[in-house]
Amino acid sequence: MSEITFRSPVPVLRVFDVAKAHEFYLGYLGCTVDWEHRFAPELPLYTQVSRGGLVLHLSEHHGDGTPGTVVYAELSGVRALHAELAAKDYPFLQPGLEEDGEIGLTLTLTDPFGNQLRCNEPPAA
Repeated sequence: MSEITFRSPVPVLRVFDVAKAHEFYLGYLGCTVDWEHRFAPELPLYTQVSRGGLVLHLSEHHGDGTPGTVVYAELSGVRALHAELAAKDYPFLQPGLEEDGEIGLTLTLTDPFGNQLRCNEPPAA
């Protein structure tokens, strides 16, 4: 019998406008495009973007994801990420930090389609 090994899941987020998705995920959040796929040039985009260990699939396809999805991402350096994003000229979002003794420090980022990235740095053990 072979051993089953799961890898990190990759959430699929529904997007409706490629330019706005790129403005948020590439320009604001600092991700890069790993690959893009369309069945034909005029058909919806399915793409992977990433930044370090954060990997996301963005899809224009009906039925892929639901607007308003929440993705929980653990990281270290949430204060540095907050400072980096605050220094950017992105008028649509000025997120704050939320601190909770049990779950840690959280930065919630809402994309133009209502999806949320909850970037959380757990408290030190």
